[in-house]
Amino acid sequence: MMVLIDDPRWPAHGKLWAHLVSDDNLEELHAFARANGIPERGFDRDHYDVPADMHAQLVAAGATHVSGHELVRRLIASGLRVTARERRAIH
Repeated sequence: MMVLIDDPRWPAHGKLWAHLVSDDNLEELHAFARANGIPERGFDRDHYDVPADMHAQLVAAGATHVSGHELVRRLIASGLRVTARERRAIH
C-alpha cells in the first residue's frame, strides 16, 4: 500500500493543486489525509486535491512523489479510478 502525490500543476482558486491517491484502498487514503490535516471536502471520488504549499509536508509524512502520468497509471491499476463517464453518471 502506498499513498502517491503528483506535482502541483493544476490551477484553481488562485493556487496550484496536486492530487493525492492510494494505489490500494480508500481507507488508507482517508487515514493519511486525516493524519495530515487535509479536510474531507478535498476528496473528489478517487483522490484528494491538495494545495502546493502542503506538497513537501505530505512527502515528508510518507507520500511518494510520482509524475502525473504514473499517478494515473497506478490509480487505474488499483481499480479505484473513477472515470469521467462515471462522474457524469453520478451527477
